[in-house]
Amino acid sequence: MKKIAILGLHLNYGGVEQSIINQANALSERYEVELAITYKMVNTPAFAINSKVKIKYLTNCVPNREEFKNYLHNKKFYKAFKSGLKSIKILYQKYSTMKKYIMSSNADIIISSRVDITKILNKYVSKNKSSKPITITEEHRHHNNDMKYIKKLKKACKNIDYLVSVSSELNDFYTKEIPNIKCLYIPNSLNYWPNKVSKLNNKNLISIGRLSREKGFADLIDVFKILHDKDSEFHLDIIGDGNEFNNLKVKIQDLNLKDNVKIHGFQNREYINKCLLNSSLYLMCSHEESFGIVLIEAGSFGIPQIAFSTAQGAKEIIDNNKSGYLIDNRDKNLMAEKVLNLISNKELLQEFSKNSRNIAKNYTFNTIKMRWLKLIENILKAKK
Repeated sequence: MKKIAILGLHLNYGGVEQSIINQANALSERYEVELAITYKMVNTPAFAINSKVKIKYLTNCVPNREEFKNYLHNKKFYKAFKSGLKSIKILYQKYSTMKKYIMSSNADIIISSRVDITKILNKYVSKNKSSKPITITEEHRHHNNDMKYIKKLKKACKNIDYLVSVSSELNDFYTKEIPNIKCLYIPNSLNYWPNKVSKLNNKNLISIGRLSREKGFADLIDVFKILHDKDSEFHLDIIGDGNEFNNLKVKIQDLNLKDNVKIHGFQNREYINKCLLNSSLYLMCSHEESFGIVLIEAGSFGIPQIAFSTAQGAKEIIDNNKSGYLIDNRDKNLMAEKVLNLISNKELLQEFSKNSRNIAKNYTFNTIKMRWLKLIENILKAKK
């Protein structure tokens, strides 16, 4: 049986993490699959993994970036110095253990999920002690016209065989930018298809994701403030955790929205599904987004979505004016206006709901699984 190794950073909650677990589950139906993971940040992976998939953790450490930043912020310089030394040690282990794994792996195909890992794969796969594996790198992040990042990815792909992007727009871009590599498009997939859909009978809004600045949750709260001032019956659920958690809590308090906005923190799939079933609209205010699996998840529950167009991946999922709205120029007032108009127009809301669920059907686990299995089959045939 052919072996596939998938290289990842951790198996905590996150879009990349959900994606590589879905891939591992899909590919394990025909191949031996091993997840080579740098950090064991949680005892149990955030997403369900098929028992046939082997997990190999490469280190016993976890990143301490936030600890280091907190010491600096609080002017605890001695502790910051010690934390900095610890960071250097962790980064060394991150690099050296991944290097060692790549050089000693007996996998027929090695898949990298992040550009920093791809850099190591690109450099050391030629020194693999068995026959040279086929290499694939995945691109989950949108470049957002950042030339420094684009150059970094191009350099990392110098000796890589295939580049798989999660959006067609990214695939078109890198096909032109990196002509020396075979570029392909396979989107992320759902790992769950609900039998029930939202009744859309309330003014509950929802947004899910990592609470970091690039996800734009501070702007989302501003949008909600505009809505609340016009209609105090609206409620917003934010599900996720991250370094902006406390800042968002303070902002909600300062705007007197604590009775209408709830940050739930990290939650499991069952909890999230219950919240989705009780929501009528999904809002996304991300500054950048390569795909946006949360939009597909919302659509599977028949929930229309409204997003800022800066979340480039949303353009591939939201059919503007048919399944939701794309808001240009990060116009908070316009987003609030679209929410008000859609909630008040039940017929249009139901139409958008139907269209959203139909779009989500294109990203079911089985649909995307077949695309991955077909790709691997073709790659292995081409090698013969």
